[in-house]
Amino acid sequence: MRILVLAPHPFYIDRGTPIDVDILVRALCELGHEVHLATLHAGEDRHYDGLTIHRIEEPKGVGMPKPGFSGAKLKCDVKLFALAKRLIREIKPDVIHAGEEAVFMARWFKMTQGIPYVYDMDSSIAQQMVEQIGALRFLSPIFHAMEGIGVKGAVACAPVCHALADVAKKQGAKRSVTLHDISQLEVEALEPTGWLRERCGIGESSTLIVYCGNLQEYQGVGLLIEGMAEAIKGGADVDAVIAGGEPAQIQNCKEQARKLGIEDRIHLIGRWPADKLGELLIEGDILTAPRIKGVNTPQKVFPYLHTGRAVLVTDLPTHSQILTPEVCRLAPADPVGFGSAIADLASDREKCETLGQAGRKFAEAQHTYPAHRRRVRELYAEVSAALDLNN
Repeated sequence: MRILVLAPHPFYIDRGTPIDVDILVRALCELGHEVHLATLHAGEDRHYDGLTIHRIEEPKGVGMPKPGFSGAKLKCDVKLFALAKRLIREIKPDVIHAGEEAVFMARWFKMTQGIPYVYDMDSSIAQQMVEQIGALRFLSPIFHAMEGIGVKGAVACAPVCHALADVAKKQGAKRSVTLHDISQLEVEALEPTGWLRERCGIGESSTLIVYCGNLQEYQGVGLLIEGMAEAIKGGADVDAVIAGGEPAQIQNCKEQARKLGIEDRIHLIGRWPADKLGELLIEGDILTAPRIKGVNTPQKVFPYLHTGRAVLVTDLPTHSQILTPEVCRLAPADPVGFGSAIADLASDREKCETLGQAGRKFAEAQHTYPAHRRRVRELYAEVSAALDLNN
């Protein structure tokens, strides 16, 4: 097929959704499709046989758009719609593969030009709008109705997790294949050297906890810091390395740690490149995802599990929809409960080892690139069959 992928975010950058788009277009190209990716001005190019990247012109004063709704994002979306309109005339795609708010552009092109589209549900637009801007909560029914329009009009939906698959089903999806997030680590080449402890001045006796990701509120890094304070207050010998975030967010975390009296145990090292993720994670004893909001399972947990290290997450549907106590530690999403889980794991190396081994087996079975490519093949086999039936 000739597929037009609409990606309304920077591409490629080391962030969850752009990473998902990257492995999607890689798989589509490897499966023999001709892929045209329409995306924003910011980011790095990726090179796969069969892939052509088309970028909008940079809107004045925008720079690198941040995740979530914003005026800058709206400016980019206007230009992305114009770019998509031009590409449809030029390349005449068989199908549009649209993520996030671009689904409404795809819906328009279906109505006006009859082009079918796949809705890539990397998140719930309705939920994100309400969580990001609480004052809009009263509009939640309207947002969900709009999301339902996108779902119902799609030839197929590609949710990223079970919770979003349930959303798609309830909103009337014609067909759905879940494209779970994956780990892309080459774990056989990973070997801890102690460089992270040396860089941060962490002693060998301390249990090292590692978090890697952005520092948006929903990620729960504030909960991690509070949990660390509780664990340390109870006598646990633990340090946490936090990788990621903008300068202002990093400063806020430092200030929180200072107020809790644990500034010497919280080490913020700034952004970390995705292509060196394994080198960071393998140095930890425990890897954590303390997310407190959202329905989709955070992408980071799959490389975490793949390392064979013990993984600690909050016991919320964002994690528990796919993770079980057999493969990771599920902890209450409150400082005392999360701190207790930190202390328990830090004092039980055998339990950490058992969890790590089980987590790695789980990741290798269902959450590596070969499994992802199989699911993309299944999705587009269903799309192809549906389009043949309609012709």
